[in-house]
Amino acid sequence: MAFEASRRDWSELYAFFRLLADGYVCAGQADGNANEEKKLTVAMVQREEHDGTRKYIIESEYIHLLGEGYDERFPREDFGTVAQLVGDMLKQGGGEEELTSPEGVEEFLDTVSIYNLEAKTDDRTDFYVAFWSADAPLIGFRSYSRIGGMIPLLDGGRVANIKFEQTGVRFPNPTINKINCLESPNEVIDRMLMIERMGGILKYNDVADKVFRSNLLMIDLHFPRIVAEMLRIMYYEGITRIPELTERIKEINPLKIKTELITKHRFYEFKVKQFLLTLAMGMRPAKLYNGTDSAVEGFIYTDAEGNTMCYHKADRHTFEDFLYNHTRLEKGSLDKDKYGYLERENNLFYFKLNLKIGFVKRNK
Repeated sequence: MAFEASRRDWSELYAFFRLLADGYVCAGQADGNANEEKKLTVAMVQREEHDGTRKYIIESEYIHLLGEGYDERFPREDFGTVAQLVGDMLKQGGGEEELTSPEGVEEFLDTVSIYNLEAKTDDRTDFYVAFWSADAPLIGFRSYSRIGGMIPLLDGGRVANIKFEQTGVRFPNPTINKINCLESPNEVIDRMLMIERMGGILKYNDVADKVFRSNLLMIDLHFPRIVAEMLRIMYYEGITRIPELTERIKEINPLKIKTELITKHRFYEFKVKQFLLTLAMGMRPAKLYNGTDSAVEGFIYTDAEGNTMCYHKADRHTFEDFLYNHTRLEKGSLDKDKYGYLERENNLFYFKLNLKIGFVKRNK
């Protein structure tokens, strides 16, 4: 029998089976590669199904499944075999979003009582891992996978829009309609340039959503302005990678801080890395953030070759550097995220840009 599921679901299952089959995971490095000399022993993986919690305890030759109504053992090598089948499917699946299960996989999933490829949790974890001992504290992880297609670090939709007030001249309604109706492959920047050619100025005003505004202010009282300038640079200069954007921010210095703070203290890098790690640990645009981390404490990251590695907040600097070096600004859907045109609010006109942060296509 066969069934279809998304690349995201298959990649989560692959990482889960890989942990069980290997019994360890390498620590990840800032460059996105595994540190083969630092292997963390995986003793147990806990996963949520629609009908309750499953614990998969790793023994020398078997996986001991425990749960409500479950107490069984299955050969560890079977999990490795299925992980290989799923991994090969993901690598060979091209750009297809929905992939059909390899032969024998559905039967194996039924045997080991896995009915949901995507774990059923409310805390955004994909699974919990106990290292070294099955009695050790559980650590919540999210799965990110290059062979499965990397999900964005931040995809807040219209909640993550940044407002720029249109000043300089007051456009009549026909001109505003002409600007908003302009269509091209790069219509957002083309509209921005059209506004400038007609004497308009787009000046940072605010974060559109009050909750997201407050969340950004938790990083720094001026951090929204930094984000706004990064978005402006992306459109005007075509720079998307976070390290390159940060270098430009240092040159522009939107906060007008002292050179010593920029060069010696590395203020802008520090704030950007802090923001990325905060996103990884649970900050979301529409949910009030008070500085407390969520249940997610790290990533289980699968590279393009199918190797799994672990990034955890305990190794903060490595985790921050990995996020910093491997993320970029992306352009969201204009229709879905409602940005990229002039709109009237309290007799003033605003132009919104959308903040979306994804992962670069490959390690560099």
